[in-house]
Amino acid sequence: MNRKLLVAANWKMNGNLALVEQMAQMLNEVTINDNVEVVVSPSFPYLMTLGDKLKSDCIALSAQNVSEHEKGAYTGEISTDMLKECGVKYVILGHSERRSLYKETSTLVAHKVKAVLAAGLMPILCIGESENERASEQTETVLASQLQPVIDEVGIEAFNDIVVAYEPVWAIGTGKTASPEMAQETHQYIRGCIAQQNAEIADKLVILYGGSVNAGNSEELFAQADIDGGLIGGASLKVEEFKTICSTAKGSN
Repeated sequence: MNRKLLVAANWKMNGNLALVEQMAQMLNEVTINDNVEVVVSPSFPYLMTLGDKLKSDCIALSAQNVSEHEKGAYTGEISTDMLKECGVKYVILGHSERRSLYKETSTLVAHKVKAVLAAGLMPILCIGESENERASEQTETVLASQLQPVIDEVGIEAFNDIVVAYEPVWAIGTGKTASPEMAQETHQYIRGCIAQQNAEIADKLVILYGGSVNAGNSEELFAQADIDGGLIGGASLKVEEFKTICSTAKGSN
């Protein structure tokens, strides 16, 4: 199956207007391979500014989170309609930091996925295990437990419009990275979970790897059969390094 490759930058609570300017200039000049889409997710205040500066159709905006509510008395929250007005296409949901620091449950994440899909946006659904869970051989159990509430909430057909990002929690911001073989094995398991319910949808599902991807390891990771790009954290804040990562995505999976 020739799936689209996605290179998604997650700036987290980092960046400023200077980075927005530098990144936009680089992205407008870099050569992106066919069947590759670059996604940039700055903090909320910079979404429209960055979007206004991007010129290429193969570069899209993403938000880092959204409320499950349409509108109302939810001080500090952001709705899907607000994101649409900012030109957003994707929304990162269920990131391990949202799960661990803000206690977002898989059920809440599923509600957010439903809201994002209803608004015509595409969720980037993050799932992943901790170091202790990996050490105790619970990886597959944890991933299944994070996927199933979403399947229950929106149905398997909805995965035609969902991107999954596998982010081993032990490899986020630690400098540790799963070997390409280890990452491929886990991605294959994730695809298999979806295939149990619909093989055709599983075959088309874009699955990103998110665990300390950098310019030195991205090409080998992206070459794996079931790895369809990356969710890039720290390296996406470095213009030249992110440029290199974008260039390694060949769009050949």
